[in-house]
Amino acid sequence: MFLFFNAQLTPQSEKVIFSREESKHITRVLRKKSGDQLQITNGNGNLFNAKISDDNPNKCEALIENFHFFEKSNFYTHIAIAPTKNNDRLEWFLEKATEIGINEITPIICKNSERKTIKSERLTKIMISAMKQSVDYYLPIFNNAINFSDFIQKPSNCKKFIAHCEDSKKLSFFEMIGKKESILILIGPEGDFDSSEIEMAKENGFKPVTLGNKRLRTETAAIVATHTISLKNE
Repeated sequence: MFLFFNAQLTPQSEKVIFSREESKHITRVLRKKSGDQLQITNGNGNLFNAKISDDNPNKCEALIENFHFFEKSNFYTHIAIAPTKNNDRLEWFLEKATEIGINEITPIICKNSERKTIKSERLTKIMISAMKQSVDYYLPIFNNAINFSDFIQKPSNCKKFIAHCEDSKKLSFFEMIGKKESILILIGPEGDFDSSEIEMAKENGFKPVTLGNKRLRTETAAIVATHTISLKNE
């Protein structure tokens, strides 16, 4: 099944007009013709079945025949991650986390962050591609970057955790979480969180946890956390 994406589609939509790039992909790469079926998602849980009405390679159109709505999973994963110095590593995390089934990502700018700006448009495209590849119907929420101190003071209905490398008392993340829970975990930059940030997080209700005995890269730690939550809910 080849899945297409169009964020503007709603249950009330009657047709979809594809961009020039996607039109060429549909008609020239996939060799689809008028009358052929397409499957499209809007990233909000809907799968639309459509039939090509105009196979123009510059402006392909399809008529919506029906749609199905898929409920969200009964758990929620929110990873707040410091952008990695090497942007490729952050891109890799977003791709794999989308495939696993993450719900929300927030880039947090910490005292030890070496990268303080990100290219949201490119990162969103990577998540869209991963969503289509894994045939999922929900696109993760990707928030704007925010300073660490501002983020941890924001209200949240999630159980809150911080994974850090300081030699202090920490509980097992795997043992601290259960099924059907909303989880928010902070993942720090290369060089870890600053001590003052760890204390600030604890003061705001974040529980210190460990992801295992190994010292992990930022993007690896974020993947381990994402997979741990998914594994708990199998």
